Order: sequence, then structure tokens, then C-alpha cells
Amino acid sequence: MDGFKKHLSESIQVRLSITLSLAILIVAALAGVFAFVSALNEAHEMQDETLRQVAVLFERQQMTLRYPAGEQIVGDDEESRVIVQYLTDSSKATGSDDATIPLPFPTTLADGLSTINIAGENFRVLIRTTLRGERIVIAQEADVRDKEARESAWRSLLPFLILFPVLLLVVGDLVRKLFRPIATLSDEIDQRDKQVMHPIDETHLPTEIRPFVVAINRLLARVAQSMDTQRRFIADAAHELRSPMTALSLQAERLSATEMPAPAYERLLPLSRGIERSRKLIDQLLALAAAQSSPDQSQASVSVHEVYRQVLEDLLPLAERKRIDIGVEGIEDVQVNINEMDLLILVKNLVDNAIRYTPVDGRVDLTIELAPETVILQVKDSGPGISAEEQILVFNPFYRSLGTDETGSGLGLSIVKAIADRTGAHIRLSFSDELNQSGLCVSVCLKRAKP
Repeated sequence: MDGFKKHLSESIQVRLSITLSLAILIVAALAGVFAFVSALNEAHEMQDETLRQVAVLFERQQMTLRYPAGEQIVGDDEESRVIVQYLTDSSKATGSDDATIPLPFPTTLADGLSTINIAGENFRVLIRTTLRGERIVIAQEADVRDKEARESAWRSLLPFLILFPVLLLVVGDLVRKLFRPIATLSDEIDQRDKQVMHPIDETHLPTEIRPFVVAINRLLARVAQSMDTQRRFIADAAHELRSPMTALSLQAERLSATEMPAPAYERLLPLSRGIERSRKLIDQLLALAAAQSSPDQSQASVSVHEVYRQVLEDLLPLAERKRIDIGVEGIEDVQVNINEMDLLILVKNLVDNAIRYTPVDGRVDLTIELAPETVILQVKDSGPGISAEEQILVFNPFYRSLGTDETGSGLGLSIVKAIADRTGAHIRLSFSDELNQSGLCVSVCLKRAKP
């Protein structure tokens, strides 16, 4: 019950549906009562009018009455029959019920309609004085009249009984359709990439929702401006740092070429490595800023093997230092639809990451899997792999897995994810060796270029 109250207080759609349903129920109940009473009164008036028409017919035809002596007439219904007799003949009544006519009506009754009790039963009675001076009685059992009137009144409620559930269904469906633009808008926003900040189209939305959407668009504009400022700051800072770091690197190289004592050379070596790591961090910051930029790069048909070849040429010295067996499996080349520089940066970061986290004498393989409309590029290594709990976290900037001695900035997979999001590629992480839960396999699904 508490859950329903909470849902009722939080949902405008539920509140509107319940309110309209209750309003329909109240209006239908009031209209039903009014229709029932009106139909009941109208049925009674029609029955009274029937008595008047019988009296008029009797007088117009100048009929005379003869009371039956117990003979049965086919189709005669004792309960619903209309009784006609002279009022003066009431004194000749021989029975105490309506089985025999005449009935003992009081002779003092005034002209007009009235309800009286005769022999324990109520009768609706019309007294009329004819032009000949005869007073006649037109009567019918009141219980039969009431039963017929009630049946007629209940039949008049039948349209309400059919219309009420139909209206509830129509109202429920109408409310759902009225709120459908909100659900559609919610789905559209949910399906957006986190980097997409263009305004929401409010032209097709109801007027009541447009101010809310306009406010969201203003918020998106502010967020986009903030993100652009952040990207520009990272790119500008990286550019400003690149020149002094290059100068430091050159000075360290010149210093290492000069003669110096062994202790000084030992201290210079970690300094040179630190400068190199800083240069790589600056390059990756620039690559991340470029990958997260909103404008899409021009796409073309790119050879996967050509990209693999360039990446292996650049990173082969790093793999040789760790005696890692690195190569491309398969000889069939394929064309993908993507910007060449984006694909080069994506694959290079994946292979660089694989080499760094693969132990000495390990293995790194680059493979291609073909599908009807897509191509799956895979980079497999024989390293420790990434647990299922960390597979989402590793795409965050500067995140590095605990328990690894490899130095790095934690930006490689962030750059890969940014490029994939911008180009529409899909990335999936798994184990190279599913049985032993070891090794990392990164699969990148790209659109296959049309021949």
C-alpha cells in the first residue's frame, strides 16, 4: 500500500488517470441515478396514460359492461390485466380478491388517479365520469406496474454500464498517448552518447513540456561550453608543456653523451626516463583532447593491414626489449569505414597497452574477424588480463589497475574509448584464455567499407 501511495504521489500520469476515472465514475453514477429515476417516473406516467386512453376509448365507443361468469380467455394475464367496471357495481362484488369482477372499490372515490388497497393488494385506479353520467373505474395492480417500470428503468441504465468501462479504457489510452512524447524524449536522451551536447528538438513536443526542454537545452549548452573549455585547457597546457619537455629531453641526451662519473650517470638515467614518461603523458593528453573533440573526422575506406603494419613498425622496438612475440594472424586484408588517423591512434594505444602489460617472453596477436557488414579487430595478449569488475573502470582517464608494476598514465584505453564513441565503434573486453581467466582480448567492431 505504501508503494502504491508513493507511486501515486510521484506519477502525474497515474494521478491524472485515477482522477479522471473517479470523475467519470461520479458523473456516471449521478447520471445513472437521474436516468433511473427519470425512466421510472416516465414508465409510471405512460402506464397512467394507458389507463386514461382505456377510459377515453370506453366512452368514445359507448361501451357497456358485462362481467364474465368465470370463463377463461386465451392470453388473459391476471397480474397485468386492466380492470374496467362501473363504480356503482362495487357493491355487487362477491369475492375478496381480483379473481372475480367487479371489485369492491369505494363508491366515494373522486374522479382522477389514486392508489388504493383492495383485498390486500394495491391498485392504481382512475375514476372517470362519462357524458352519460356513468362513473367507471379503470384499475391495474400497482405491483405489476412497479415491476414493469423498474425493468424499463434498469434497461435505460444499460448504455451507462457499457459506456463506463469503455470510457475508462479510452481515458487510460488517451493519458498514455499524451505522455508518450515524454517517454520518447527520455529514450532519446538516454540513447545519446555522453559527448553529444546538441540541443533537443522541441518543435514536436506539447506546449506544456517545451519550457522544461528549453531549460534542458540551456543546460546542455552550458555543459558543452564547460567541456570545450576543459578540452581547450588540456590541449593548451599540453602544447605549452611540449616545448620545455622536448628541450629537457634534448639536454638530457646531450648530458648523457658527455663524460661523467658513474654515480652521476646512474642519477641521470631515472631523470631521462621521467622526462620520457612526461613527454608520453603530454602526447596522450593531446590525443585524448583530439579524440574527445565533438566535430567528426572525415571517414574513408582504410586498410586494416596497412594500419597494423604502421603500428608494428612504431612499437616493434618496445616489444623486442621485452622479447615479446608480436605479429598479425591471417593474411586476408579488409577495408573499414573510419578516419585513418583515428584507427591508427586506436590500434596503437591498444597494442602499446598490450606490450606494456605482457610479461617478458609473452605474446601479442593482432587478428581480424569478418562479418557480413562489420569487421572485428582484436588485440590479444598473454598478460594478466582485466577482471570483470574492472572492465568498466579501465576506460576512465588516469585509472590504472592495482598490483601492476608497469608505469603509465592510464590514458590509453580512455583515448580508445573516446575514439570509439565518436566514430560509432563498439568495444568489448574479454579474456584471451577464457579457461584460465588470463590475458586480455580487446575487440573493436567497425563498419565494413563498401567495395
